[in-house]
Amino acid sequence: MIFINAIRDFKSADVPSKTGVYLYKNAEGDVLYCGKAKNLRARVKSYFSSQHLLPIKTRRLVVQIRQIDWIIVDNEVEALMLENRLIKQYQPKYNIALKDAKTFAYIALSKDAYPRIFTTRKPTAKMEVFGAYTDGHLRAELQRMVIQIFKLRDCKTLPKKACLNFHIHRCTAPCIGNVSQIEYAMQVDRARQLLNGNLKETLNFLTIEMQRASDEQKFERALEIRNQLNRLQNLEQKQIIDAQNTQNQDVIAFERQGEQMHIVRFGIKRGVLSTKQNFCVDYETRIKQAFVMAFYQTNTLPHEIIVNQPIWGDEAEKESLETVLSQLRGGKVVFTLPLRGNKLALVKLAEKNSESNIDHDSALFDLQRALNLETLPRVIECFDISNLGNEHIVSGMTQFIDMKANKNGFRHFELKTVAHADDFASMREVVTRRYTRLIEEEKSLPNLIVIDGGLGQVNAAFHALNALDLTIPLIGLAKKQEEIYFPLKSDPLIFNQNTRMMLLLRRIRDATHDFSIGYNRKKRAMKLRDEFEK
Repeated sequence: MIFINAIRDFKSADVPSKTGVYLYKNAEGDVLYCGKAKNLRARVKSYFSSQHLLPIKTRRLVVQIRQIDWIIVDNEVEALMLENRLIKQYQPKYNIALKDAKTFAYIALSKDAYPRIFTTRKPTAKMEVFGAYTDGHLRAELQRMVIQIFKLRDCKTLPKKACLNFHIHRCTAPCIGNVSQIEYAMQVDRARQLLNGNLKETLNFLTIEMQRASDEQKFERALEIRNQLNRLQNLEQKQIIDAQNTQNQDVIAFERQGEQMHIVRFGIKRGVLSTKQNFCVDYETRIKQAFVMAFYQTNTLPHEIIVNQPIWGDEAEKESLETVLSQLRGGKVVFTLPLRGNKLALVKLAEKNSESNIDHDSALFDLQRALNLETLPRVIECFDISNLGNEHIVSGMTQFIDMKANKNGFRHFELKTVAHADDFASMREVVTRRYTRLIEEEKSLPNLIVIDGGLGQVNAAFHALNALDLTIPLIGLAKKQEEIYFPLKSDPLIFNQNTRMMLLLRRIRDATHDFSIGYNRKKRAMKLRDEFEK
């Protein structure tokens, strides 16, 4: 049985603790977000408690919610199916919208009486496409071989007389009636098998053709076919992933980086890697599951989906996902989270192909492990206070992205509320100003904040963040022994100063110190100039 409820005051809503689907709406009644939950009350409550811990995209959603509707269903399978139907119906603004990060080329066959073969980056219903192909040279080589072996036309319109391809034996010339439509359809069908990854059939076909040419003492033709066989076998070695696999598979690797989720998807047809796609979407709750469900609404489902991270909470939810996707495919679909073997190797390959371009053996990963950070600290901001007595109290902030200085992100601060040398008060002011500005402009926050100083400076920054209801990883790097301080903890951590992690932190801290000192010197020089001009 299904129950539908609508409320106007979501803060006092008595949402039931049942399985179902919820819809968040704005003041005009437009659906902003649609989601499913095993426990509606718990899921809805999570949006309105500890909001500062939510991703930025989710916080933007929450401030617009003025109405919640919910639909109770019998089980998680029904909830998943209903969620997908409602997302299609309403296309909510805050549900995931997929766009491939790159446009790859396809090999296509036109849907004509005598189909032609060509390359396209924009598939339509007027063509049959194969791919996409991530390697342009591989695609071009495959297309050339299809033309040479199966002699398909590649002209845009049928000419009135045979072209050069006919005379060099690369086309059977349907334009002059040299081949019947049935015979040409057989050529196309054999080409289709090769483009679909069925290399074995093509190899068998060429072997028979080579033997026939040899028997007929057409040795030049036999040599040409043998060369084609060799090229095709080389092509097979470039593409093959698992020669024993006869099922279609997808490999999906997720990597969260701050407020973004990077996703790589490999499509594998009968053991042949045929497609690679990169996506980058805003991080939000349940983003992995939302991506998978959204992607397969418009893409062909494989028999097996191999993932590098679970997209389910428990085995029951995994079974529900498999059931819904199996119904959508019209055949069995299974999820695999490999721990060893060839499938784990495929996952690692997908992770290496991530658009993030981060070395997984880099100082950033050392830093994440050493500081026990939830996300990779790709964006690090560092603060330093500089003053000369009670004059020229200034601060410098640097920003490093993927371990490289982002000069456009550097900022100077001239203190407004601090009249005398007070590093703690100064740190509170600049941290407050910096992140108040980012919140107002709805810009992304850093993954890690580094303070040039010890426990006092770190605590000052912590209280500033706390007042803004922000939770951002925060450390202080003191110069005495290069020890690392954490907020409200008197005992620092000390690491080997020559490790990659510490060398990176010191480089960031020193760059910030130089940037801050440089601004202080500039202010002093300006004062001296003004006094001299007087």
